[in-house]
Amino acid sequence: MLPQEVIRAKRDGRALTGAEVKDFISGLTNGTVSEGQVAAFAMAVFFKGMSDDEAVGLTLAMRDSGTVLKWDLPGPVVDKHSTGGIGDNVSLMLAPMLAACGCFVPMISGRGLGHTGGTLDKLDSIPGYNSTPDNDLFRKVTREVGCAIIGQTADLAPADKRLYGIRDVTATVESVPLITASILSKKLAAGLQCLVMDVKCGNGAFMAKREDAVALAKSLVSVANGAGLKTTALITDMDEPLACFAGNSLEVLHAAEFLKGTLYDSRTKEVTIRLGMELLLNTKPSLTKEEARAKLELALTSGKAAEIFGRMIAALGGPIDFMDDPFNHLPRAPIIRPVYAESEGLVASIATRDLGLAVIELGGGRRRAEDKIDHTVGLAQLVGKSHLVNVHIPLAMVHARDEASFEKAAAIVKQAYQIGIPSKASPLILERLAP
Repeated sequence: MLPQEVIRAKRDGRALTGAEVKDFISGLTNGTVSEGQVAAFAMAVFFKGMSDDEAVGLTLAMRDSGTVLKWDLPGPVVDKHSTGGIGDNVSLMLAPMLAACGCFVPMISGRGLGHTGGTLDKLDSIPGYNSTPDNDLFRKVTREVGCAIIGQTADLAPADKRLYGIRDVTATVESVPLITASILSKKLAAGLQCLVMDVKCGNGAFMAKREDAVALAKSLVSVANGAGLKTTALITDMDEPLACFAGNSLEVLHAAEFLKGTLYDSRTKEVTIRLGMELLLNTKPSLTKEEARAKLELALTSGKAAEIFGRMIAALGGPIDFMDDPFNHLPRAPIIRPVYAESEGLVASIATRDLGLAVIELGGGRRRAEDKIDHTVGLAQLVGKSHLVNVHIPLAMVHARDEASFEKAAAIVKQAYQIGIPSKASPLILERLAP
């Protein structure tokens, strides 16, 4: 079928057949469908949506656009995915923690979308790290280390790679079926046995409203299980940054220090532990919740997760002694300066999405798909809700390339924080969804 006829059918609200979806995705992969047609298709889906059956068809077609990995390993093959937020670097800690618990984690991650950072962009800040190895190296590192966090290689869900970049610059990022197919096609191509989804909800998430986050989580759980991948989801709060760092090299530094036990971040730790528990309980039914939590805690306190993270970095081309002194291995911005609130008081609320925009203003994110990222810039020591700020306690430390970008970002940060009477704190874990 002609691509424009598939677009017309979806534009007019007709459900696409599996054959129509497969033909369109084949054209997306081999280049016979133009960028304009891809953008039009994405916009049609954005407005008209897809049924679960259509979304399963789209997901499987995108999975089958390249290689589908198969594993023969002495433990469960698992992964986690987040819909993205500010200061959300959980993947960097959770993958080695799960590996320390006997799981294997072949994690295929993406770049930043919109105002949120991408795991792949964070890892690219590590000197020498090969974030797009071939499948042989990907398999080798996963087998020998226990985890490998990489981007899409040329032959893993290549249709998604093209669609992903176009969504980012055509205001179609928030489409539930497209998010669902994008995430799950990569996970299915990785040959997983079990997946947990972290669906963010709040003013720093793509799905600001809880009902929208629940709709996305239901779609992901339904489509994933419909495609044969055992999946559960947690709805987690993003009304404030998850961690106190936002920016690529800064979030890697945060992860390294977290794993080493030299930095404590309660919100980050609880989300990481809870997501890990989902996977351990789903792959090892004999475990109790208390035993699953204890295993993940031990992975941290024993230093085993930190050791695995360092081995993964070295195996993928990074410094062999990265974990000995991560601060000196990571690139740093030339300007590091505090930003203070206009008045003293408690943080009442945070326009969290604006903090992500501040990182983009600094050069740490993309305005266009082809933009290069400055890995050094970002925000550090971000304060959370209900914290005291004054002329001695800054809202954040801004890491900037130059004075002009510092001033722009500082102004955004100041405006993002409202000082006053804090509202009642939201639960960090809002809801759990299972098939």
